[in-house]
Amino acid sequence: MMLRSSQNLKIIPSSSALYSRYTGLYSNTCVASPKKDGQNEKNCNVGNLREFLVHPVMMLCSKVSSITVAPGRLFDHGMPSFQLWKRTALSRGMSTETARECMEYDVVIVGGGPAGFSAAIRLKQLSQEQGKELSVCVVEKGADVGSHILSGNVFEPRALDELLPDWKQQGAPIRVPVTKDKFWFLTKKHAVPLPSPFSNHGNYVISLSEFVRWLGTKAEELGVEIYPGFSASQILYGDSSDRVVGIITNDMGIARDGSKKSTYQPGVELRGRLTLLAEGCRGSLSEKIISKFDLRKQAAAQHQTYALGIKEVWEVEVRKHQPGFVLHTVGWPLNSKTYGGSFIYHMDNHQVAVGFVMALDYKNPYINPYDEFQRFKQHPALRNLFDGGKVVQYGARTLNEGGFQSIPKPVFPGGALIGCSAGFLNVPKIKGTHTAMKSGMIAAEVAFVALCNDLRTEPVMEDYWDSLRKSWIWEELYRARNIRPAFCYGLLPGLAISAIEHYVTRGWLPFTLKHHKADHEATEFAGLHKPIQYPKPDGKVSFDILTSLYRSNTNHEHDQPVHLHLKELGISETVNLAKFAGPETRYCPAHVYEYITDAEGRPKLHINAQNCLHCKACDIKDPAQNIKWTVPEGGGGPGYSVM
Repeated sequence: MMLRSSQNLKIIPSSSALYSRYTGLYSNTCVASPKKDGQNEKNCNVGNLREFLVHPVMMLCSKVSSITVAPGRLFDHGMPSFQLWKRTALSRGMSTETARECMEYDVVIVGGGPAGFSAAIRLKQLSQEQGKELSVCVVEKGADVGSHILSGNVFEPRALDELLPDWKQQGAPIRVPVTKDKFWFLTKKHAVPLPSPFSNHGNYVISLSEFVRWLGTKAEELGVEIYPGFSASQILYGDSSDRVVGIITNDMGIARDGSKKSTYQPGVELRGRLTLLAEGCRGSLSEKIISKFDLRKQAAAQHQTYALGIKEVWEVEVRKHQPGFVLHTVGWPLNSKTYGGSFIYHMDNHQVAVGFVMALDYKNPYINPYDEFQRFKQHPALRNLFDGGKVVQYGARTLNEGGFQSIPKPVFPGGALIGCSAGFLNVPKIKGTHTAMKSGMIAAEVAFVALCNDLRTEPVMEDYWDSLRKSWIWEELYRARNIRPAFCYGLLPGLAISAIEHYVTRGWLPFTLKHHKADHEATEFAGLHKPIQYPKPDGKVSFDILTSLYRSNTNHEHDQPVHLHLKELGISETVNLAKFAGPETRYCPAHVYEYITDAEGRPKLHINAQNCLHCKACDIKDPAQNIKWTVPEGGGGPGYSVM
């Protein structure tokens, strides 16, 4: 590829495997120490290290007027790998509004997860099949591809079979077929076997973060440009503000007080003829789009409901490991009015994924999902599995549970919502990867036709909505629609209705149940409940939250604006603390929120933003909806590798 002049040069940290050397260097060096008691600690300055690594290369290349390079490694002598990219037939330049670089693509995809990469791969497949060149980029806020990806995950390969039929021959990291599928009802001391409704025959136990890294390499091989370490912070609108024309990445090098540091770099405008939002559950840009264009109202959809999933990956003793064994539980330690359950999946390499999923519409503000998870592992039927083992990694993420009733219209002027940004998780299956991938593939097929066959300068995605409703995604979610809302009536009624739907009517009841209150509205005043005394962690099977946080490899540049915004100061103290006993100190699985006493002896909310796992629970569960989650500086957050 020919780079014609110095102003067209753009250094982009190369994606997937190439980029991992760069991100691994600063991620491993600059892991933030867990924060507590209002203290701030940092082992080194990520921003300065990024500056140290990138700027010498930029200075070198700025002196070059013309250079020809092939895709691949530019440097390979102990320095980070980079790629020089120049897209043909599309322009690069500076935004006229601000001193931002402007890069133009046919399709801009926000989010490097299953949906985003499936869309990118399908677009490039169609491009090659039809001989029509399309430029596609994926922007990902995680420091590396897959570093923000967390899921159970028992993987249903249906969509992958369609996207890459020879995935086995291509070396996909899908190696452990399900061998045993169990379902237990737990009491405090016993485990009662029940018929398993999950039908996992033919599925695989995988690490989704590992699988997504592999998908990223497949996308890169097809020519997709991948930008890990860049947060999409703003929607870019056209002149009339009624059409999305791309996104703007977050500015880098902004100090906590808002001033520009020596490392300051303005964000980049990534303009696309179409923009696909694949941010995952409660994506910040997706929520803005849903609100601006009234997408829920357009689809006559209900509000979305959510759950918080907390997960650990363990290395267990060899004699206890059963590759492919899958176990789900309901019941203890949760009460009969709180929806949730657990999973234990035996992976390869003597590793076991254990997780606890709890709906965020719980009523008691004293409930602590993290402590419920730690207590769960102490069950007499389960503890033996963990004795003698060690935790490899920890993480947490919210997930959509609204299902069919809560899907907004996924089309907006200039783009579409795909994957969990729209909410295609199948709650009874506890699976959303296959539906996310399929939604990305459908969006790609519609986008390709719109871009190549429509001579208008503003292609539209309306056919995506129609195609979704004709796909197996729609039938699958429709048939599962009544199971989650059935549990609003309690555990036993929920199990009864679910059994009827699953085994008798097969999802074809002549009515659709509605969701109850939004999750934040479900929280009741503290005065109606008693505080819960959780057992102290033993340091062997159960752990304190800061020990677990360290295992998430979470890091953020400390000297940057806090990305967790309070819409109105004082609400935390006068509402959350006074009426709800400060629930944010308990529902957060990373000790981000704590109340400390100021000089005058009054409690004040302190935000340890550098601890944030990007789970979004605060944005969802805050009773006053006063906490707003926004993207931090790119590259910050957890560093998952086996989640």
